[in-house]
Amino acid sequence: MSLPAANDLLRVEGLSVNFGETRVIDDLSFSVRAGRTTAIVGESGSGKSVTSMSIMRLADMAGASYPQGRILFCREQSQVDLLAADQKAMRRIRGNEIAMIFQEPMTSLNPVFTIGDQLAEVLMLHEGMTRAAAMAEAERLLTLVRLPDAANLLTRHPHQLSGGMRQRVMIAMALACRPRLLIADEPTTALDVTVQAQILTIIRELQAELGMAVIFITHDMGVVAEMADDVVVMWKGKKVEEGAVGKIFAAPQHPYTKVLLSAVPRLGSMAGRPLPLREALTVLDGDKPRLVGETRDQDTADYSGAPLLQVRDLLVRFDIRKNFFGRATHRCSAVNHVSFDIYPGETLALVGESGSGKSTIGRTIQQLQNPVSGEVRFSGKLMSAMSRGERQRLRRDVQYIFQDPFASLDPRKTVGYSIAEPIRTHGILDNNRDITLRVGELLERVGLQPSMASRYPHEFSGGQRQRICIARALSSKPRLIIADEALSALDVSVQAQIINLFMDLQKDEGLSYLFISHDMAVVEKMSHRVAVLYTGQITELGSRAQVFEQTAHPYTRRLLSAVPVADPARRVERPALEGEIPSTTRAVGDEPPVIPLQEISPGHFVAEHFDTLK
Repeated sequence: MSLPAANDLLRVEGLSVNFGETRVIDDLSFSVRAGRTTAIVGESGSGKSVTSMSIMRLADMAGASYPQGRILFCREQSQVDLLAADQKAMRRIRGNEIAMIFQEPMTSLNPVFTIGDQLAEVLMLHEGMTRAAAMAEAERLLTLVRLPDAANLLTRHPHQLSGGMRQRVMIAMALACRPRLLIADEPTTALDVTVQAQILTIIRELQAELGMAVIFITHDMGVVAEMADDVVVMWKGKKVEEGAVGKIFAAPQHPYTKVLLSAVPRLGSMAGRPLPLREALTVLDGDKPRLVGETRDQDTADYSGAPLLQVRDLLVRFDIRKNFFGRATHRCSAVNHVSFDIYPGETLALVGESGSGKSTIGRTIQQLQNPVSGEVRFSGKLMSAMSRGERQRLRRDVQYIFQDPFASLDPRKTVGYSIAEPIRTHGILDNNRDITLRVGELLERVGLQPSMASRYPHEFSGGQRQRICIARALSSKPRLIIADEALSALDVSVQAQIINLFMDLQKDEGLSYLFISHDMAVVEKMSHRVAVLYTGQITELGSRAQVFEQTAHPYTRRLLSAVPVADPARRVERPALEGEIPSTTRAVGDEPPVIPLQEISPGHFVAEHFDTLK
């Protein structure tokens, strides 16, 4: 047996993985050194996650077999081939010496137990702590990953936390035993840029302190550029390129790597441009890259007439705690007197951290949430004064694309049925033949085949499911589409295709978009105007160029400084953010102040009293 190099903590040699007769990983080899970060990148289905699950030997539970290869792991006193180890031995290694942060925190946390119980269990099992000591350490770990009110969080259940908070709990759990190897499978996908920057800093600091090796699986090339020392590029289950991060970014050799890097939106690339840019895509034609589509300015917004949507002084609150008599004692001001307009053919982006009120605004416009006060007008009509028929018409004119396409499609219905449902509901067509033809046209419009209408959601990739959700939103011929984090879970190459699809539909159909996102590079590329939200209030509102190039508010500057740049040569050391994360929950009667906006230049509004929002 050949020994790994002296500083190789893990070495994968000629690994092949089969599920039944299907080979999903073929002859994969790479090594991970102690104290270094190896990033595994590639599209969905390239084998990244199966590789990590094979190292943990969790792929066995899904029916994986390993026809060839070895995974050599150097323990403190010995070396073990993880593929030859039994599950009892792996249980001692998992969580203790090799820990993993999973991509989907909701399915990784037990919904029955509290956060404190689940964190304490890891510490009691592997570290032999008493329950009291484990709970105290659990609180420290939650504070370490910058979760506010850590002591209170210990008593909560996973469903009571946001997606970003659940992901931080998973990271705290993975770091609990100070592992020698940390496998992070898309750990920052659901996180805001500020929280992502904090988590990356935490992982980097712990890595330096413990000499911990990290395998980072991600589709965010900005994170790769910032975190990785070495990069392994996978495509269709095979390694196509490997090397130091600087070399991969500066001089990629394989055509697939070139295509992958060309699709990455880079913050700052739009400097000096007044309008969003629809760019030609680089795609693989066999094994050669070629350009597809046109490059053009997205000059679709019509500011000459009245706005399509007007939001004025919108206030949305939720009762959080009640007393014995059922009266609210504490409220969350999710949206606090927000005002903005969206014009025909315009893309307005709402950006901000989790809990800033972005999705609540979208849900209120879509009539999924009732406001406490304020006005929403669509085509000049006040929503609250609309008749039942007018409200139904509004649901046709305003469509919503949710963040998770799998959760928003009925798994028991074919995708053709799901796309046709709004057509039938709104009585747009009543002939089955015409409806079938329309569904086929919509599938073609989003780059899929009409024959796919008879398939079910589980038969599609994540990017294809998101296209199906876009086709369903288009089926009622809407005038406004609310896209709520619709691109956050997609690979960069698929994301680039969907961005161009959004822009082409806007040009052809005259659509307006309310684009809710935390990806600042994507927002810069495709939005006409940008509104920055912080704790339920707008802190800055203006054109894309004003917000990104003439940034006036310290919070907007903080958001932009946290964005990882997809260039290893521009890697910066980020100072850790200090202070408590503000909470929007307050006692009844202690309402948050409404901070007025001041117009500092035509169309550029900034919140006053900067010191209150630092």
